Amino acid sequence: MLSARITNARIVTMDPARPTARELGIWQGRIVGLDDDVAGLAARRVVDLGGATVLPGFIDSHVHLIWAGLKAQAPSVAPSRRVDDILAAVADAVAARPAGGWVTLGGYDQRALDRELTARELDAVSAGRKVYLGHVSGHACLVNTAILNLLPPHIAATAPHGFLAEDDMGAVLRLRPPHTLAELADAVAHSARVCRSEGITGCAEAGIGSELFAHSPIEGAAFQLAQESGRLPLRVRLMVAADALRPVDAAAQDATERAFGLGLRTGFGDGALSIGALKVFTDGGMMARTAALTEPYAGSDTKGQLQADRQSLLETIVEGHRAGWQLAVHAIGDRAVDVALDALEAAQRVHPRPAARHRVEHAGLVRPDQLPRFAALGVTAVVQPSFLRYFGDDYAAIMGPERAPWLYRGRGFLDHGVRLVGSSDRPVADGAPLRAVQFMVERASASGAVVGPKEALSVEEALRAYTTDAAYACHWEDSAGSLTPGKRADLVVLGDDPYAVDPSRIGGIEVVDTYVEGVAASGS
Repeated sequence: MLSARITNARIVTMDPARPTARELGIWQGRIVGLDDDVAGLAARRVVDLGGATVLPGFIDSHVHLIWAGLKAQAPSVAPSRRVDDILAAVADAVAARPAGGWVTLGGYDQRALDRELTARELDAVSAGRKVYLGHVSGHACLVNTAILNLLPPHIAATAPHGFLAEDDMGAVLRLRPPHTLAELADAVAHSARVCRSEGITGCAEAGIGSELFAHSPIEGAAFQLAQESGRLPLRVRLMVAADALRPVDAAAQDATERAFGLGLRTGFGDGALSIGALKVFTDGGMMARTAALTEPYAGSDTKGQLQADRQSLLETIVEGHRAGWQLAVHAIGDRAVDVALDALEAAQRVHPRPAARHRVEHAGLVRPDQLPRFAALGVTAVVQPSFLRYFGDDYAAIMGPERAPWLYRGRGFLDHGVRLVGSSDRPVADGAPLRAVQFMVERASASGAVVGPKEALSVEEALRAYTTDAAYACHWEDSAGSLTPGKRADLVVLGDDPYAVDPSRIGGIEVVDTYVEGVAASGS
C-alpha cells in the first residue's frame, strides 16, 4: 500500500525523460511511480489537488539560516532614510537592555541616509551600552565609541566615525559575547520554517564558523540541536568556512594541512544534515563597496578589497582542493572572480579532480572574457537574482552603463555551457524562489528598471536553477531536484502555473503546500 497518492495535478517533474504527469505515488518518503504506474493503487492517503501545479521542492543553494533567524528576532533600523529615525530606534533598543551590555540592531544601510551617521552621534543615545548596527550586506557595521575603544588602536584609527568593514568588522564580532546554542537553534528553526513556507525543501548554509559572522565557535552544533529536537523541517548542507579549519599533522600523503573537526569534509552525513563545501571569501560586497573590482566604482576612486593577498587566497583554495573539499568561493567583483578562477585553475593543474564540482558564490560582476574560463574549469555559478530585484538600481549606478549588463548574469552563463544555480543569500535579500525566478525571466528591479536584459532566461531555465541544477551543486542530484521515481518525495504545490501566467505574476504565485519526504507542511 502506498503511503500517499497525489492525483488530479499538473506535475512538472523537471525530468526530461518524463516531463509531466497527473498522478504521483509515494512510499516511505520516496517517489515510486507516476501516472499509470500508480493509478488505482491503494494508498493510506489520496490527495486530490484539484488541478494545482506541482514542482520539485526548491533548493536554495546559499543561505544564512542562523543570521536570518537572529535578524528576525532583533530590533532593526530598516528602512530608515533619516539619521534621526535611526537614533530614535537605537534609543528605544538601549532602554530595553541592561546597563553596560551589548545592544545589537540590524538593517543599517548608509546608502539611503540623508547624511552620515557617526559613532559620536550613537554615543549620545547609548547610555553606556556597546551599540552595534549590523549592515544589511553582512560585510560592515557601525559602532559607537564604547566598542571602538575596545579595538586594537590600528583598527580604531582607521574608522574614527565608527564604520567598519570586512576583517575590521570581524574584530568587533570577536569581542561580542557568543550566542547560546539554544538561541542559535531557535534561529535555525525560525528560518527553516520560513524557507519551508516558500516551497524550499533543501538549502546550503553558507559558511559555519566564519569570523565574518561569529555567532558562536560551536554554531554547527545548533543545527544538530534543531534537528534532534524536531525543528529542522528541511534538508541542510553545511558549508564550512575556510577560517574555521585548524592546522593538523596528518600523514604527508594525505595532502591535508588544515582540517575541520576529525578531518571531516564534503560529503559527510546523510539525510537532513550533512557537510557541504568549503567556503572561501575572496572579497566583500557591493552594498558596502568592498567587492573587489578591476576598475573603480563609478564616481569614485575605490576598487573594493580582497579579503587577503592573492597568494594567500590561492594557497587556501589549492589546499582545500587537494584535501578533497568541494570549494565554494565567494567572489562578487570581477577582480575577485579573477582570483577565484586563477586559484581553481592552479588547483586542478597540480591535483586534477574533474568531478570536484567547485562553485563560485555570487559571481556578481563577470566580464565577457571570464565566461569561457568558468566553462573550461567546469565551475558552477551560484547567483542571487533577488540582489538585482531589490538593489539593482544602486548596483547599476555604481557599475556604470558599460559594466551594468555584466551583473548577476543568466543567459551569458548558459550560452557558454556554465551550470547556473539560483540562491538568495538570505537575509541579505528576500528569499522566496518564485520572486527570484520572476527576476531571472524579466530582469526588472523593483523600480521597473531593466538590468542586463540580454541575460534574461526562460521560465524553464530559471526553475532549473532552483531544482535540478541546484541539486547538482549540493551533491543531491541522485535524491532531489526532479520528481523522478526513486528520489525523495520533496515537492511544492503551487496555486498557479509559472509556465502559464504572465512573468510579472510569477513572484506572487501562492505556495499552497510543501512536502518533504512525502510529509506536507500543512499536515494534510
